[in-house]
Amino acid sequence: MKFMICPQCGVAIFYVKNKEGERLNVKVSRALEIIPNDQSKNLKGYNLDELFCLGCSWHGKIGELKKYFI
Repeated sequence: MKFMICPQCGVAIFYVKNKEGERLNVKVSRALEIIPNDQSKNLKGYNLDELFCLGCSWHGKIGELKKYFI
């Protein structure tokens, strides 16, 4: 499966936060579906409107992500 990447640094792993500030690592599919890295985790309670990059300081909305072309 191909994933979207950070528009700033090109990393494909992000995290989302819940109200308590807990983080959950996720990837975003080309269909803009947010997928937890740990398949046993649930996205319930996490703010999916803002993504944070694990590779740099970028954060923003899912629509700002880029496709990676080989």
